[in-house]
Amino acid sequence: KIKNELLKIEGIKQAIVQLSAPQATITMQKYISANQLQAALNKAGNYKIVLANENLQHATEKSRLEIWIKTYKPILLIGAYVIAVSLMIEATKDKFEVENWMYNFMSGFFLVFSFFKLLDLKGFADTYSTYDVVARQWYNWSYIYVFIELSLAIAYIVKINLWIINIITLIIMSLSIVGVIQSILKQKKIKCACLGTVFNLPIGTITIIENALMITMSAGMLLVKFLLN
Repeated sequence: KIKNELLKIEGIKQAIVQLSAPQATITMQKYISANQLQAALNKAGNYKIVLANENLQHATEKSRLEIWIKTYKPILLIGAYVIAVSLMIEATKDKFEVENWMYNFMSGFFLVFSFFKLLDLKGFADTYSTYDVVARQWYNWSYIYVFIELSLAIAYIVKINLWIINIITLIIMSLSIVGVIQSILKQKKIKCACLGTVFNLPIGTITIIENALMITMSAGMLLVKFLLN
């Protein structure tokens, strides 16, 4: 009974249960909290999870961090590359300008993310429409969204109508983050479409950070331009 209930939890690949020395060895694809495991045990009978020692709690937290890093490794690497390249571009100039670096970063961000979405446009649209507030109501918005990202990347490179570009970025990313937050609050297990279908990334905190970063940068540049003018 315990094994069957544990295997019903999404993310558990294998569960070996022995009662002689009450113990369960579980193989997970992602971090699963002790509360989730306890809830499964409650369905099987009057069983309780007991930590063998204090080190187990630390090991669990370490495993959680390792799994999180492994899960989001693609997006973390892409973010690091875009930051590094945009910094190097600006560093080669006589004067380092933060505003220009931000434009370079946003251009690289939109360019890379739209590239991965274009590899499987239909797959992206199917995934994105499961959680985005606009795409849920109008499926074709998923397709339009990709080309808006690509257009924003080009616009930030050539620096055309930056007032309008920053406003569009602010609106687009604000709409996008709403669906992400709703999915997380409802604890829905949904695949993140930020890198298309190439990587199997679940929606999580880093998805919010990614959207919030672009919202903050576009809003910040709008504020700076407003104050300067």
